[in-house]
Amino acid sequence: MADRLYYSDGYIQSFTTELVKQQKDETGNLYVVLAQTAFYPTGGGQPHDIGTLNDVPVINVDEADEEIRHYIEKPLEIIDEVFGVINWERRFDHMQQHLGQHILSACFEELFNISTVSFHLGTEFVTIDLDIDQLTEEQVIEVETLANQVILENRPVETKWVTESELSQYPLRKAPSVQGGIRLVIIPELDYNGCGGTHPNTTGEVRAIQILNWERQKKKIRVQFVCGERVLKQFRAKHKVVSHLTQLLSTPEQEMVSAVNRLLEQEKDLQKTLEETREQLLKYEVRELLEKANLQEGFFILTSVFQDRTIQELQKLVRLLTTERNDLNVFLVAENEDKLQFVFGRGATSEVSMNSIIRQALPLVNGRGGGNEVLAQGGGEAIITGQQLLNKVVKLL
Repeated sequence: MADRLYYSDGYIQSFTTELVKQQKDETGNLYVVLAQTAFYPTGGGQPHDIGTLNDVPVINVDEADEEIRHYIEKPLEIIDEVFGVINWERRFDHMQQHLGQHILSACFEELFNISTVSFHLGTEFVTIDLDIDQLTEEQVIEVETLANQVILENRPVETKWVTESELSQYPLRKAPSVQGGIRLVIIPELDYNGCGGTHPNTTGEVRAIQILNWERQKKKIRVQFVCGERVLKQFRAKHKVVSHLTQLLSTPEQEMVSAVNRLLEQEKDLQKTLEETREQLLKYEVRELLEKANLQEGFFILTSVFQDRTIQELQKLVRLLTTERNDLNVFLVAENEDKLQFVFGRGATSEVSMNSIIRQALPLVNGRGGGNEVLAQGGGEAIITGQQLLNKVVKLL
C-alpha cells in the first residue's frame, strides 16, 4: 500500500508524484493513474476525495483492476511531475463521520450487544443498519451519551497492518471482508475493527455525535446520525427554524409544542366546519339540479356541465342525486383546463347500464375509465366541449 499516501498520513493535503498513465475507461471517461496518491477512492461506505491535479479538477476517484483511477475534467499536460491537492474540508468531514461511525457502532455493541451490518456516509447524514428489529429511545440516549463521552476522553486512534494469522490476537467486532494484509483501526478499550478508510488521530477530533432518527428497514433498524461540523450545521438549521416559529406564533420556545398542538386542534375544527359547510352547499346544489331533471321517453335524466370540479365532487353529487330520486339517471361533466372528467350514475329503479354508456363515451375524448351498472366514471382530452359530450350521451340513451 506504499502508493496510497492517505494510509501513511491521513492528514496529507497536497503531494507531488509521477504520471503513470492517462486514458479513457470503457464508457469514455478520462482518468489518470499516479505513482502515488493521497486521493481516497470510493470504498467501505466512504465516498471518494475530490481536488485538483495540476489545477485540473478531480471529479471522481475509483479503484479498478488494482489501480486507483482519478477521473478528471480535461487531459493533463504530459510533464515530469503532477501536483495534487485534496479538498481538505470534504476529506476531514469524511474522517470525522467515519470515525464517528466506528465509535457509535462500538457503543451499540458495548452496551447492548447490537452489531452493525452496514454503513453509508452520505452528503448530509450518516446511517448504520443494526442487526435488530426494535430500538428504544432509552437505548439511543444511552448509546449517544457513551459515544460522546469517548469523544470527550480524546482517546488515541491507532492503525496497524496485520496478517490473517495475527487476527486472533485482537477482539474484532466482525471478521474482515478482505484477505492478505489487513488494516486495523483501534480505539483502545472500545473498538478493534478492520477498515481501509481514513480517520482522525484522536476521538476528540470527531467533536460530537448526534443521533437524528431511527426506523425499521427490512427487519433491521437504520440509525441516522451526524458528527463534527455536521452537528453544528444541524443545530444552526433547527435553531433558525425554531426562532422563526417563536416569532410567527409569538410563543416562547419551551411552549412551542403546546402552541402547535392548539393550532392543529383549531385546524381540525375548521376542517370539520368546512366539510359540514360543503355538505350543505352540495345539498342546495342537488335541489337546484333536480329542478333541471326532465322526463324523456319514460325515464328521468339529468345532465350538467361544471368548471374546475374534481371527480370526487362529481361522484358525491351523483350519489346524492340518485338517493333523492331513485328513478333518476345522472350524467355530470367537469371541464378542467384541457381535460374532461365525467361521472354517470343511476337510481335504484333505473335499468340504464352506466358501464355500457361510459364505454361508448370514452372513445369520443380518447379517454379511460370504467365502473359498473350503477356508477361509472372516466376522463379524457377536451377535444369536444362538455355539453357536446353530454349531447352525444343523450343520443346514446
